[in-house]
Amino acid sequence: MRTVLLVAAMLLALPATWVRAEEEAAAQPTVREGVPVKIANRQVIVLRGPIAGLTARERAINTMSRIDEVLESDPHAAVTMEDVPEGTRVLVGGKHAFLVTKVDIDALAGETTQMVAKLSVQRLEQAIVERREEEKPRYLAIAAAYALTATLLYGVLLWLVFGVNRWIGDRLSLRAASHSEKLQLGGLSLLDAGRVLTFTRRLLALAAWVVAAMLTSAWLSFVLVRFPYTRPWGEGLEHHLLDIAREILLAVAGAMPGLLLAVVIFAIARAVVGSATVFFEKVARGDRKVGWLDADTAKPTQRIASFIIWAFALAIAYPYLPGAQTDAFKGLSVLLGLMASLGAASVVGQAFNGFILMYSRAYRRGDFVRIGEVEGTVESLGTFVTSIRTGLGEQLTVPNSVVMGGLVRNYSRSAPGGGCIIHTTVTIGYSTPWRQVHAMLEEAARRIEDISATPAPRVRQLALSDFYIEYRLIAHSPASDAAHRADVLNRLHGSIQDVFYEYNVQILSPHYMMDPKEPQIVPRDKWHAPPAKPPGEN
Repeated sequence: MRTVLLVAAMLLALPATWVRAEEEAAAQPTVREGVPVKIANRQVIVLRGPIAGLTARERAINTMSRIDEVLESDPHAAVTMEDVPEGTRVLVGGKHAFLVTKVDIDALAGETTQMVAKLSVQRLEQAIVERREEEKPRYLAIAAAYALTATLLYGVLLWLVFGVNRWIGDRLSLRAASHSEKLQLGGLSLLDAGRVLTFTRRLLALAAWVVAAMLTSAWLSFVLVRFPYTRPWGEGLEHHLLDIAREILLAVAGAMPGLLLAVVIFAIARAVVGSATVFFEKVARGDRKVGWLDADTAKPTQRIASFIIWAFALAIAYPYLPGAQTDAFKGLSVLLGLMASLGAASVVGQAFNGFILMYSRAYRRGDFVRIGEVEGTVESLGTFVTSIRTGLGEQLTVPNSVVMGGLVRNYSRSAPGGGCIIHTTVTIGYSTPWRQVHAMLEEAARRIEDISATPAPRVRQLALSDFYIEYRLIAHSPASDAAHRADVLNRLHGSIQDVFYEYNVQILSPHYMMDPKEPQIVPRDKWHAPPAKPPGEN
């Protein structure tokens, strides 16, 4: 029963809904076509349609034809208007020209047919006067003379504007550059003279082009107004220029307080950055000692501090920048922030890896390091990559993320007094006395003049493998770069071979497939085989 009552109520409500929809559709304004009526190139009125079976274009064409016919016979015909039941009619020479109806007005804006007709009468009277002027050769000749004179004056003014701009620009730019050098803070020049010179010249050139554009608009407007046919264009150009100038002046005046405050904020930030730069440069030169800062980290710390200061200044000055509160500016800010957040994740990670390497002092410029399979001299440690030059002259670029994820061996830090550590490994069988191997390796190192005597070369047994012993020779060399170190290591390998050949010891790593016939041991009487010496003879 409840369902039946609900369906009945819905059916009863349908007619009311249809009536309301029809009333709303009838209440909506109908969009009509509008066509302007032009006499002597001046717009008199915009007629709309369709009305009485005529489109807007047909109404406009018929109106212009009737007015032209009357003016052909009577160029001085008077324009009048009268109210009729359909609206307000406009007459030219006592003959019907056009009818202003309710279709042609905007009632919501408060227009009436009488108001629109009165304005159209004024425009039509002006158009009739200009139509008569077009037919007077004397008037056109005078207008052409005015236009020619204005054109010559315009050319002279343009020449003066750019000539004076060059003359003043050279002198004013040099003066601004010289004065900028005197603006210092803590012994540091706040402005670069070359940049001030370039900026001043460009600013004056921009001012000259703005003046030239204003002169061009004024000249063009003046010339167009001289001739009846082009007069509406000139008037429109003049009004448009005045509107633009007024809007620019109002916008500049409104933005000036906030802009001045933003300039003050950026000037303070620039001064703070300049003071910080002086401090960090002193640390980099060694003139000032700071426990948590050294010469290697002074420059990157300066960049980080400058970035933080400028970012803080921008955040404070942002609300005062012209246009900062507009939707376009906000949308652009959101877009840039989104792009930075999506695309900068890996960049930020790389930067943090670089900062960790800098401040942990794992290595510095000039150190000889081994990073994974890469070995060479560190040429630069940047925020994102480390540049290394190998002993073969190769320039390698290693991402800092790779450095952080691998093992770093710094041979320069292990060497006292500069230089680097030289080491090499050989494997010799158990049949050779280990004391003899130690002595031969140390002797081979002493024969190389680029290996330091202090600290003395030393040998370490790294492993006792199944078939051989692994020996490592460790020595110090004053070699300062990768190429020099590679040359020293090359000569050390040759010296090791020479010494082993002299004492008839094979550099051979034995591998047995079956037990040897003789035990691979060294008798006690051969423990100190040359060049090894017994303990009492050392």
